[in-house]
Amino acid sequence: MTRIVVVDNHGQFTHLEHRALRDLGVDTEILDNETPPGEIDADGIVLSGGPDMDRIGRSVEYLDLDIPVFGICLGMQLIAAELGGEVGPGEYGGYADVTVTIEDGTDPLVGSLAPETRVWASHADEVKTVPDGFVRTATSDVCPTEAMSDTDRELYGVQWHPEVAHTEEGEAVFENFLAICEHPNTV
Repeated sequence: MTRIVVVDNHGQFTHLEHRALRDLGVDTEILDNETPPGEIDADGIVLSGGPDMDRIGRSVEYLDLDIPVFGICLGMQLIAAELGGEVGPGEYGGYADVTVTIEDGTDPLVGSLAPETRVWASHADEVKTVPDGFVRTATSDVCPTEAMSDTDRELYGVQWHPEVAHTEEGEAVFENFLAICEHPNTV
């Protein structure tokens, strides 16, 4: 059975990310973001959202574990910031129902979604520039980088919250991440 660890970056929706995975029949648990990387035994990691970069603990160390990583909201931002991208205040930020446009229909994380899909956003900062090796895979009128992927390193991120009911195809995003974890570097 696939095992996914949800790293708690003190976000308001961390428990919902855990529940979304559990509801898909996945062996999952929430771990504190100060957990030493050597103690993580998983097929994939979800880096949860959170209030700010000052509370990410050891999350950036998990990017070197050679297993797929999926960053949600702050989780995506910390991947970008750590790997040379640029993160900064968004022009619109806050809570919003957003229409996202999928830019890469072949992307293993978001490519199977409808060309336009409704999502729930909750953020003040955003990825301004994706790091080298990443491709922007989704955009919106309020956030230029709604999703990004580096399929070679199996690092993925979305700015929105797939774990909340307001996101139309959130379950599909988690199912796609599970497929990535079950068949690394083959999807």
